[in-house]
Amino acid sequence: MSDRYRKQCAWQVAGGWAVARIVALLVALLALVAVAGPPRAMAAQGRGPIYTLTLDGVVSRYSVGYLERALREAEAANAEALIIQLSATGAVLRDARAFADQLARARVPVVVHVAPPGTRSGAAGVWLLAPAHVAAMAPNTSFGIVEPLVRPDPNAGDATRELLYTEAIAQLGAWSRERGRSDAWVEQAVREGIVINNEQALASTPPAIDLVARDLNELLTTLEGRAVTLEGGETRTLSVLGRAPQPLAPTAWEQLLLLLATPTVAFLLLVLAGIAIYAEFVTPGVGVLAGLGIVLLLASGVGLIALPVRWLAVLGLVVAFGLIVADLYAPSHGAFTLVGAVILVLSTLNLFDSAQAPGVGVALWAIALVVVLLIAFAATGIYLVLRTRGTPVITGQEGLVGRLAEVRKRLDPEGMVFVEGALWRAISENGEVEPGEWVRVTGVYDLRLTVRRLVEEPGPLDRLTGEQ
Repeated sequence: MSDRYRKQCAWQVAGGWAVARIVALLVALLALVAVAGPPRAMAAQGRGPIYTLTLDGVVSRYSVGYLERALREAEAANAEALIIQLSATGAVLRDARAFADQLARARVPVVVHVAPPGTRSGAAGVWLLAPAHVAAMAPNTSFGIVEPLVRPDPNAGDATRELLYTEAIAQLGAWSRERGRSDAWVEQAVREGIVINNEQALASTPPAIDLVARDLNELLTTLEGRAVTLEGGETRTLSVLGRAPQPLAPTAWEQLLLLLATPTVAFLLLVLAGIAIYAEFVTPGVGVLAGLGIVLLLASGVGLIALPVRWLAVLGLVVAFGLIVADLYAPSHGAFTLVGAVILVLSTLNLFDSAQAPGVGVALWAIALVVVLLIAFAATGIYLVLRTRGTPVITGQEGLVGRLAEVRKRLDPEGMVFVEGALWRAISENGEVEPGEWVRVTGVYDLRLTVRRLVEEPGPLDRLTGEQ
């Protein structure tokens, strides 16, 4: 074998080894990238959307239904984050607490942001901020209530009461510690009541919340790069900067339920239902008003069943309406209306159980408006009734009393007079009266009139109106 052939074979072997090394190096690099994961920009593009929703009014079972649907959609889309802007001022505790447990076990990062500035989130803030993966507040906001967060039944024994306190403290405390936040406020909130503003929450060691952000844009900026630990130990690093959030609006049905569960709306619907049903009784017709009243009553009932109603207060409202209506028929001179208005105000103020739903109540302006309108309605009705009672009877024989009559046959003292297009037998009360003179009817007895002679001759207008 020649030297040239040996050299050519050696070069081929060396080239093959070089290619093999390059291929091996590329395979190793690809494996390293696969293990380490894509760069952040690529990861951000590959993740799900950022969802946002606003929760205001009262946190009730209908609100929880809306939140549960939003959470399911976020988990199905593997969302980067679900941001809940909490603007609610009241909460039904059993419903808020039930959703808090689902929020803590969410498979996507959930951010609860108490906003806008000025929001007093009350009990809803306590139960939703504690389990949230990121707890945020806007400036000049607060959470908590001045009353104990847990108020057992007064008839419960000491052991039962302590068990309820301990359970709530343990749950809220565990959520706060898992998120790396302070739980020093929890026991006081449960046993005595506490209100914490954003400055106090951030100043504690460790802070009771994660961050303060004025609005959604500032919140997204602050969330960028924050690590969040989900249920089961999975850690996610949020990449939200420069991405447009997608709002998760309630459906038309959810919007209707949320509206009906507003305490003021439910109260006004109940009042309108009572007015419509009463109007149907006093003006019987084809039943349109009764049908409208039943629809309004059902709509009010849909809202009231989502709220802890004191049914004794509902009975008080019925009694109040009854007294106001009775004033139209009984000569109480407004006393029934006054008592009914007082019962109405007291019943409305105690319509919802504050122990089960702190911060839930009818707006004072709505109570004042209803009281003023009902008093005005009753006053108008009483005035019309009194005016009707004072109006002389203008039909039948009694309607002749006070009318002017022309003497057709001399009254001595009995004779004939002409009144209202007919001749009547009449008896004069003050002497003889000649034909052609005018007399005034003073009474009707056994188809005969008693009349009194006029001092002066009536004018043409008096003859038409029946007055001297």
